[in-house]
Amino acid sequence: MSTSDRIWTAALVVIGDEILSGRTHDKNIAQIASWLQVQGIRLKEVRVVSDDMDAIVAAVNALRHQYDYLFTTGGIGPTHDDITVDAVAQALGVPVVIHPEARAILEEYYRDRPGGLTDARLRMARVPQGADLIPNRMSGAPGIKHGNVHLMAGVPTITAQMLDALTGTLEGGAPLLSETVGGWIKESEVADLLREVEKAHADCQIGSYPFFREGQTGANFVIRSTDADALASCVDTLCEGLGEMGFDFTPGGI
Repeated sequence: MSTSDRIWTAALVVIGDEILSGRTHDKNIAQIASWLQVQGIRLKEVRVVSDDMDAIVAAVNALRHQYDYLFTTGGIGPTHDDITVDAVAQALGVPVVIHPEARAILEEYYRDRPGGLTDARLRMARVPQGADLIPNRMSGAPGIKHGNVHLMAGVPTITAQMLDALTGTLEGGAPLLSETVGGWIKESEVADLLREVEKAHADCQIGSYPFFREGQTGANFVIRSTDADALASCVDTLCEGLGEMGFDFTPGGI
C-alpha cells in the first residue's frame, strides 16, 4: 500500500466521572470525529473512562500504540482531580514538569484577572516532559501534544479552539483546501446559517473568526475541505445564504 492510499486512524479517550454519571452530555466525540474527517483521518475507537489514574493509563497505552493518533478530552484543568497530565506522563514513562511557555501564557492571561496566577491555575502549565503546546485563544490554558498523543480540554468550546490550532498539521491527513468569506457581520446573527451549511456539507468544516475594527464588528468565515468540489459547493451555499439574509460579504475575507 502506498502512503497516499494508507488510511490514517485516530482514537479518543473521553475522561470524566461527570460523563459516566450522565451529569454532563459529551459533545466532543462528534466534534472531534467531524474535525478528523475533514482532515482525512478516521476516528476508529472511543473510550470513556473515569477520573482514575489506572484507568486512564491503561486506555492511553492501549490506544496510542494501536492508532496513528490519540486524543484525550477532560482532566487538564486547575483542580486536584484533574489528573490526565499525570496519567499520560505515567503511561509515557516521563516525569511531569512545568512548561515555561505555558507558564508565561498563563502569567499573561491572569495578570489583570482577580487572584492572578495561583498555584491551582499554575497546574495548567504542567505537562509530560518533552511535550509541545497546543494554542488556545479562548482561555489561555494550552492543550498538550506529546508524540502522537494530544491532550485537549473537556469544555467543547475550548476544545474547538485547540482543534482549530491543529488544523492541517497532522501528518497523514489529506491536503486541506480553504476559502475565506468575510463581512461586517456579527457572528451571532449567522450562527444558525453556519451550522446548517456545515451540516449540509459533511466533507467541509467552517471556522468563524470574529473581529472588531474601526468601531465595527465583523467576522471572517474560513471553509476547509480536502475535496475541491465540496469546498466550492459549501462556499456557494454560504454566500447564497448570506445574500438571502441581506448581508454584504467579501470573497477572500476582510
